[in-house]
Amino acid sequence: MATLPIIDIAPYLAPSSTPESRHDTAQLLHRACTDTGFFYLTGHGITSATTDRILDLARRFFLESSDAEKALIQRKDAGLDDGDGGRGYQKIGENVTGGRRDFHEAVDLYAPVQEEHGPPYKLLMGKNLWPQRPQELKPAFENYIKELKQVGTAVVKAMGDALGLLATQSDEGADVFVEATGNSFWVMRMIGYPGLPGTNAQGDLNGDVEQFSCGAHTDYGCVTLLLADQTPNSLQVQAKSGDWMSANPIPGAFIVNIGDMMERWTNGIWKSTNHRVIHRGENYRVSVPFFFEPNFDAVVRPLQKCVRETGGEAKYTEVVYGDFLTRKIAGNFY
Repeated sequence: MATLPIIDIAPYLAPSSTPESRHDTAQLLHRACTDTGFFYLTGHGITSATTDRILDLARRFFLESSDAEKALIQRKDAGLDDGDGGRGYQKIGENVTGGRRDFHEAVDLYAPVQEEHGPPYKLLMGKNLWPQRPQELKPAFENYIKELKQVGTAVVKAMGDALGLLATQSDEGADVFVEATGNSFWVMRMIGYPGLPGTNAQGDLNGDVEQFSCGAHTDYGCVTLLLADQTPNSLQVQAKSGDWMSANPIPGAFIVNIGDMMERWTNGIWKSTNHRVIHRGENYRVSVPFFFEPNFDAVVRPLQKCVRETGGEAKYTEVVYGDFLTRKIAGNFY
């Protein structure tokens, strides 16, 4: 049973869609972003054959690759052996959230670096470290990323409509989100979650937890499109009441949430939502989140329309997304 609202994004991907259908999607989207910051996304046009293959390839990498093969693409600190501090494989316990080591392994992939970024941005300025096998993983993921970028653009277009930027002829323009993500500095993670060991993993949804597969956090950027296997009761979302609820996958849908930059743009009308992973099962859980982010050099500040609607005062300072991201990434590893 779905615990989050379901949004059909098809009207923003189909050229023949009607203004009425886009309006309906935008209204539902506004409500979802206001109430939970999380929702299921359908109508995205990416086939189940594609998403099943992506999950299968990720699972095969984690379970079939030797430790030596994983070490070949291991993340290295910026400036160390051509490392860039973020890209590559992280072993269990290397990623840190809230001061605790997470119980998962992962591979981080980022958008290609533009030469104009240059120094002082040593962090993230390298090349992606792709697994050597399965051999078909890299081309399959590259094609998948192209499809996801189109979906991400449709979602942020709908978000602009949901905020009424077109109808009110906002100061920043109706397509401010589309323009700010036109050269998205996207991020993709392949994540593998063994079941949490020991009795510390047990307990009810809102009880005390001593060990996390991934600790509670908000996402840094704009929009996250999460593909996960069908493991239930692992991804948990914090409601406004403070209670945690499971966000179980449903077939054919991405789980989507907004990030810190969208909260900043909307001056807090939409808030990025805490979420965490606690995988207590005996199976090996796999997820592949895609973070559709602003351009590296995008300047993100509260939209004037949103400032007016929240009392006339900007609650957030402006940031350059690349600066914000590199500061965050620098604190992710021990």
